[in-house]
Amino acid sequence: MEWTGLNQLREKYLSFFESKGHTRLPSANLIPQGDNSLLLINSGMAPLKKFFLGTETPPNVRVTTCQKCIRTPDIERVGKTARHGTYFEMLGNFSFGDYFKKEAIAWAWEFLTGVLEIPADRLWITIFESDDEAESIWMNDIGIPKERIIRLGKADNFWEHGSGPCGPCSEIHFDRGEEYGPFESFEQASDCDRVIEIWNLVFSQFDSDGNGHYAEMAHKNIDTGMGLERLACAMQGVDNLFEVDTVQNIMKHISRIAGVNYKENEKSDVSLRVITDHIRSTTFMVGDGVTASNTGRGYVLRRLLRRAARHGRLLGIKEPFLYKVADTVIDENKCAYPELEEKREYIKKLILNEEESFAKTIDAGMDVLTKMLDGIEKGGVLSGEDTFKLSDTYGFPIDLTKEIAEEKGISVDEEGFRACVDESRKRSREDRLAKGGSSWDEDAMSNLDLPKTKFTGYDYSQLEINAKVLAVFKDGAEVSELNEGDDAVVILDETPFYAESGGQVGDTGVITIGESRFAVTDTKKTAKGQYLHFGTVEMGGIGKGDNVTASVNVEKRYAIMRNHTAAHLLQAALRKVLGDHVHQAGSYVDAERCRFDFSHFEAVTPEQLSEIEAIVNKDIFDAIPVTMTEMPIEEAKKLGAMALFGEKYGNIVRVVEAKGVSVEFCGGTHIDNTARLGLFRIVSENSVAAGVRRIEAVTGAGVLNMLNKYHTMLVESAAALKVAKPEDVAAKCAAVAAEVKSLEKEKAELNAKIAASQTGDVMADAVSVGAVRAATVQLTDVSADALRKMGDEAKDKNPDAVVVFASVNGSSASLLCVCGKEAVAAGANAGKIVKEVAAVTGGKGGGRPDSAMAGAGDASLIGKALEAVPSIVGSFVK
Repeated sequence: MEWTGLNQLREKYLSFFESKGHTRLPSANLIPQGDNSLLLINSGMAPLKKFFLGTETPPNVRVTTCQKCIRTPDIERVGKTARHGTYFEMLGNFSFGDYFKKEAIAWAWEFLTGVLEIPADRLWITIFESDDEAESIWMNDIGIPKERIIRLGKADNFWEHGSGPCGPCSEIHFDRGEEYGPFESFEQASDCDRVIEIWNLVFSQFDSDGNGHYAEMAHKNIDTGMGLERLACAMQGVDNLFEVDTVQNIMKHISRIAGVNYKENEKSDVSLRVITDHIRSTTFMVGDGVTASNTGRGYVLRRLLRRAARHGRLLGIKEPFLYKVADTVIDENKCAYPELEEKREYIKKLILNEEESFAKTIDAGMDVLTKMLDGIEKGGVLSGEDTFKLSDTYGFPIDLTKEIAEEKGISVDEEGFRACVDESRKRSREDRLAKGGSSWDEDAMSNLDLPKTKFTGYDYSQLEINAKVLAVFKDGAEVSELNEGDDAVVILDETPFYAESGGQVGDTGVITIGESRFAVTDTKKTAKGQYLHFGTVEMGGIGKGDNVTASVNVEKRYAIMRNHTAAHLLQAALRKVLGDHVHQAGSYVDAERCRFDFSHFEAVTPEQLSEIEAIVNKDIFDAIPVTMTEMPIEEAKKLGAMALFGEKYGNIVRVVEAKGVSVEFCGGTHIDNTARLGLFRIVSENSVAAGVRRIEAVTGAGVLNMLNKYHTMLVESAAALKVAKPEDVAAKCAAVAAEVKSLEKEKAELNAKIAASQTGDVMADAVSVGAVRAATVQLTDVSADALRKMGDEAKDKNPDAVVVFASVNGSSASLLCVCGKEAVAAGANAGKIVKEVAAVTGGKGGGRPDSAMAGAGDASLIGKALEAVPSIVGSFVK
């Protein structure tokens, strides 16, 4: 076997299986597409589940991939051992109902022993204990001696994950040699890492019901997985992934920055391994569109970056450095993942931004944490309250607190920390609900035995219904009836009013009984499912038990629905123009506008905004039907419905689909056809947080209102500019601007002439200072440009001169010092001279040796400053 680089191994594998009729697919994005069960792609098979489940048709019944993967369950162990990592690449060849065991085994053996030339006597085989078929193939077709085939039980050699396709495995193991320990038995050799698994062949031949019953599948599949880094360890004769060529090059970059070498000190080795692994993970995550945040995969990214940054500090690195190491990660992997090169600057910018942010956090929190830990003996516990204080006040993440505390032999009260978090959330919720003098509070309702409110408002024909009043609240307490003028909350048995949720505002309208009228100004929902109608009794009275009519403000509701549907179309357009890294980071829709926050690290260009706007308007003009359907969550996932990350969903979900454009989990209200939006117009785009942008837009009447506003402004501008037609305003503005510019130029020239006439012969009163002549000139209301022109003329005509000009403009003043060529040769320096002259007034400035400007502090001291010029010049010249 010959030493082979990791990048060469990847290519050899993929090329080999292409020669066997497989289609090479690119690695899927680390952000799962249409699979909300995963935070990040963690296996080679994960992106191909749609093919195994039959929800999509693969491009070929034979596929091969090298898949980027992230796994974080053992993140705390990364660095402490050389075996654990969060990022790896998984080689795989797959069959969707085509070939099965015989071909999978034969090709695996051919690749390892034929292509890579691994000696056959260094390979061992394990099979499922009852898989006689696999043993027969290994023995009779491949020629493996029976004693080198090990039968293992279900825990080791049977792949199963709940219900669905499953089957036995056959693993290929590599013997690394006697330097790793004796080979007394296969189990013993595995325990001492002499024998390591390099390839797992999974034979999916059963369909499990999850309860121990297995039915033979008519169309059997092959799913294999071989860790690229682990294979490289075998081919390069190294102990672990950190010594593989491409990974080692990354570590060497870190070592150069830190001034330490690997395998010289175990403590620094831990930090080198942590940083090396985490910067690999984060570079690929950012490249695939993950942005740092405090939730979900964004938190995984932030946690990895901050853990790496802290270990950089343990190595003595005080400045941001991870963004520099990202260059090496990109260089080592761009041959296989060219998108890293394309996004190099973006990746480095995001990482640097996060490093700088964390520097502020760790500086503020470390001193506090150190003092807390200094007061606790080894074996003690840091309280949940203190841990929460670090997190809440200083932004110090609990996992970092745990890691630092563990280094000192101190544990953290995580349960107490969670209790503090829950209590904080409860207080925040209560504060929100108590805002605006609301007439109810959660405590007042906690003991009420009220059923959930039935919501009818999804059905447009049910926006006005008859209902019964179950309870009314005034001033935070339940009462029996309300009177005219009362601010209150009304709870009905059923309602057409949508309660504020998912970024959509609550409905408004009226609740009436006879001549009595309760104006609903907002609608919210309790955790128990009761809808709360906030408002005021405008006429008459209303009481518990009344049979009323509940009517939604239909015009306003439809405006809200248009804007909510627009948010879905906008997200689809953003992903099409900016990339699949775009995900919703928040939204707010009301009757006036649609506000959409999304993950993206740089400003959206005007050209991109125009393209996005055009895409949404095309979707509107195409009159696409919008359907809202409740379905089992698994069915929704098969449709590829996008979910708001971090949201919890039940078994039955509501899916909103604009056919061919957008499919999302959503409980909000929507129009039934995109044409009802009328028009869509982006109003603004700006940043709201690191890696999060915000777009505000309007639809329907909102666009008309905006256009009317602009038209009015245009007409008024035309009148002010005295042009007959509004369409001539632009040309008139250009002409006025040109005229103003010309007048300003003319003014400047006149000022220069006036200033020149004020100065006369600037050298008339010059004082000889050594080899130079020093002069001062005081002027009034002369522009900086005019001052410079005068200075240039003075130094050109008088090579031995040092001249200081002062122009007083009301309460402010400017200073200019110029030095001719001979004066500069004699030691005069305009930048230093003007700095000292300005200092007399309390001002500052500086510049080149021949010409420099400064601002005066106190303009009343200009005379005193000019008097000091000869002595200041004398301190510089020969």
